[in-house]
Amino acid sequence: MTEAKNVIGTDLEVCCTSPMTGYYRDGFCRTGGQDFGSHVVCAQVTAEFLEFTKSRGNDLSTPVPDYNFPGLKPGDRWCLCASRWQEALEAGVAPPVILSSTHARALEVVSLNELKKHAFLV
Repeated sequence: MTEAKNVIGTDLEVCCTSPMTGYYRDGFCRTGGQDFGSHVVCAQVTAEFLEFTKSRGNDLSTPVPDYNFPGLKPGDRWCLCASRWQEALEAGVAPPVILSSTHARALEVVSLNELKKHAFLV
């Protein structure tokens, strides 16, 4: 199996392991055939984004112990669905993106230019 690539063309880097993120819960924003949401954008969530996604029916801030989900708080990193990030962009609440940890498949939904404009700067 070849290594997954990120949006800047290098090997995909870990997004976050605390809380453990990714469709496969391995810390990476990898995707596969069963990941219908395409959880490929590594973002550092903001309060505005968390409120926005909750208003769209996806509450990421409330813990769900049955799924070992601690709930996210502003500043946490999480693998977001590319379409939800794009939707947040259009609403003016897109959270910062970690380019090295954002899977290349994100480019099927979001432009590299927009991702770069929203890149998280250390």
